[in-house]
Amino acid sequence: MEKRNKGIIFILMSSLFFALMAAVVKYLGDIPTVEKIFFRNLIATVTAFIIVKKNGKSLAGNNIKLLLLRSSFGLLGIAAYFYALSQMKLSDAVILNKMSPFFVVVFASLFLKEKITKMQIAALITAAVGAVFVIRPGFDSNLFPALIALLSSLFAGIAYTIVRELRKTDSAAAVVFYFSLFSTIVMLPFILTGGFVVPTGNDILALAALGIFAAAGQLFMTNAYRHAEASELSIYTYANIVFSLFVGLLFFQEMPDLITITGGILIITAGYINYKSKKMKNLSPELSVEENITNEVNLSSAADSKTAAK
Repeated sequence: MEKRNKGIIFILMSSLFFALMAAVVKYLGDIPTVEKIFFRNLIATVTAFIIVKKNGKSLAGNNIKLLLLRSSFGLLGIAAYFYALSQMKLSDAVILNKMSPFFVVVFASLFLKEKITKMQIAALITAAVGAVFVIRPGFDSNLFPALIALLSSLFAGIAYTIVRELRKTDSAAAVVFYFSLFSTIVMLPFILTGGFVVPTGNDILALAALGIFAAAGQLFMTNAYRHAEASELSIYTYANIVFSLFVGLLFFQEMPDLITITGGILIITAGYINYKSKKMKNLSPELSVEENITNEVNLSSAADSKTAAK
């Protein structure tokens, strides 16, 4: 099998596991969000540490201020995403979370002075229309969780923009480890001051699955980027939306309506336009899901400097 095809298979498996992770978050409805984040990042910290040590990377950080800022916005993104998953349809939350690459385009233009191409402007407009279809603005109980889901992608977009700047001073390994460790430590006070609910037997298994699915998604993505370039693979991360539609239907009997499907198609189309734009500029497309940043652990420093998406 060609290395490129292996990379595509691995990235699709990664998207599947991230969809399953989101489903577990939704299943754990009675477990506080801080507890879900704690267990998710505790396992992620251990996984990142093992991978970093295995590859001989350094955990030392240079730009501590930006590392903490990136970690803060990344944590806010996860918190908003997990909350949205518990309050709305799985597919809707995942679709809106996929808006993060388009926020990166905007923030990178504003703060890093990166140029926006005409194709990227078209992608931004298409994605915005898709988001409106999914949110369906109205004065009902579904609006607030939808806005929180969109906010999760905005926070993730800020975090990824900071990562783009951090590539100049810190290794991808350090960025990933700092974020996972920071998120785990910040959740501890909330856990110790009443934010902990003693899980049942099924909940314990689900919390373990939450961390395992997240780690599996990260590992598959890591291996995917070993076999193919980011520019070849990033578009396939949008398979997460498709998988989430099926997972939501299978486990939660959530049937997406035509408006949601239309919004999802528009956002996937926008992702493809952005992907083509990046390929034309000979740059890698943005990584779109907060969890996806962890694939950077095993990318070489040469790839980090070559690939603008890092």
